[in-house]
Amino acid sequence: MPVFTSWQQGVWAALDIFLVALIIYQLLVMVRGTRAAPMLAGLVVVVLAFYLLPTEKLITLNWVVSHVLPYVVFALIVVFQSEIRHMLADLGRRLSFLRTASAGSDAYDDIVLAANLFSQNQTGALIVIEREIGLRTHIESGVPLDARLSYDLLATIFRPSAPLHDGAVIIQKDRIAAAACFLPLSMNPLLSTQLGTRHRAAIGITEETDAIAVVVSEETGAISLALGGQIERDLSADQLRERLGSELRRYMAPVTPPTPIVMHEEPDTILDSGLRDPAPETASEPGKKAEQRP
Repeated sequence: MPVFTSWQQGVWAALDIFLVALIIYQLLVMVRGTRAAPMLAGLVVVVLAFYLLPTEKLITLNWVVSHVLPYVVFALIVVFQSEIRHMLADLGRRLSFLRTASAGSDAYDDIVLAANLFSQNQTGALIVIEREIGLRTHIESGVPLDARLSYDLLATIFRPSAPLHDGAVIIQKDRIAAAACFLPLSMNPLLSTQLGTRHRAAIGITEETDAIAVVVSEETGAISLALGGQIERDLSADQLRERLGSELRRYMAPVTPPTPIVMHEEPDTILDSGLRDPAPETASEPGKKAEQRP
């Protein structure tokens, strides 16, 4: 047992123990709830079994392990590359002093209003907000817009008859960078089977980056928020506003939702369509018979 001859040695020893404990804790937090957790548990079991077994009697096993062990580090990097990338990105985000409390714009209120509209009309939508890690690769997979973020534009994009309603909308600061974007699907086996492609794409993009994804279910109209590979389901408009405000480090004042719009009515397309049967004629006055066609 080491003996400390001065208080400086005690402080350095305490700091050493604290840093090691912090690293172990962060590793456990990083793999908790991900596909890396069972793999890491299996690896620990194999290592313990190797050290507990009498390896001097198991000559072949001892030879295999002694030759394979130097390459285990490279194998772990390959297997846990997504988790390591996420951890380093999170570390860099926490050490960054560039982000201020006033970052962002009030245009993000339009996301809450649009999500509330989609929820009322059960319109599927997926909105991704870019933060520190760029989403250029995913933006290039969609249709570039570079338009100012607004409630009306979001409502138009995700209208069921619109050609861009499939896929995700990616937002950079206060502008819509692209629509109909393709996102990576989460392969986490612990996710609920009730989550569809839209929700898995939201989780997938937040597993690889620090983005925030807002999802509206087409089947139930429920609003969900994905962040850091986790998803919060069945949020109200006020809860979504509060969560976005806390994640974007700013206050979002409550905004009165606009009057709901019936999404399935499309008078413009009805007027322009020449394939629709004409509406039957009716009497203009009570008691007056409609004119008969020849």
